[in-house]
Amino acid sequence: MSVPHTNPKTDAAASPSLQRGIALLEYLAKHSHGCTLSELSEALSIPQASFLRIGKALEEMGYVSRDHVTKKYYLTNRFLQLIPPSVQDRPLSECAIGAMRELRDITAETTQLCCLIDTEIVILEQLLARHAFKYSAEIGARAPCYSCAPGKAIAAFLPENERDDLVDRIRFKRFTPHTITSKRAFLNELALIRKCGYAIDHEEGLVGIRCIAAPIRDRNGIAVAAFTITGPAERIPEDEYESLGKIVQSRANAATAEFNR
Repeated sequence: MSVPHTNPKTDAAASPSLQRGIALLEYLAKHSHGCTLSELSEALSIPQASFLRIGKALEEMGYVSRDHVTKKYYLTNRFLQLIPPSVQDRPLSECAIGAMRELRDITAETTQLCCLIDTEIVILEQLLARHAFKYSAEIGARAPCYSCAPGKAIAAFLPENERDDLVDRIRFKRFTPHTITSKRAFLNELALIRKCGYAIDHEEGLVGIRCIAAPIRDRNGIAVAAFTITGPAERIPEDEYESLGKIVQSRANAATAEFNR
């Protein structure tokens, strides 16, 4: 099959909006505190009107969010859909697998590594339970972040502006009698998770199935993923939530240390 000849310089010149969009994303990636339109325009010498159109398009696609109070733009976690988190050429799964095996062996329950994409949790890796009866899901399977422990664990440790933007985009739906179905209740839950360091799924997505999760964080303390253990309710009783939560948290902290090493 023949491939038509292209001139990189000519092609690039023909796509100024693409160039400006990439410049915007690269600049935001280096400024996690966010930037206003005027700051971006001044730093990159591009008219505000151009950035306004580009920023709006990127916001609609979910790659950036904009704080309605400060008017600052921020990158979102949607880029995880393109490539999983990595550091120094080591993918997150490589950094986390050792602690993940330890967590599965200690609890004997199915252990998963999950990340947040848009408003959903995606399973990146999974180690099945030691029990004959075990919970399992497909790699790549998704679930609403508000109805599962890893989703809540990650959301609780996002920057406040990203957390608020995430919650604003959620369309709450009831799956079981325990499902969180309002913005206020979800924000209250996230505040509790920030205090204790781990999250509980008390049969909120599936009746009879419970999960406990804790975040894996970057150098700035921002959640990039989460470990979760999942199993039948009788094997994850309420009176063991705290002890199991501390175990999950300890292994997530170990993965965090390896990720940031």
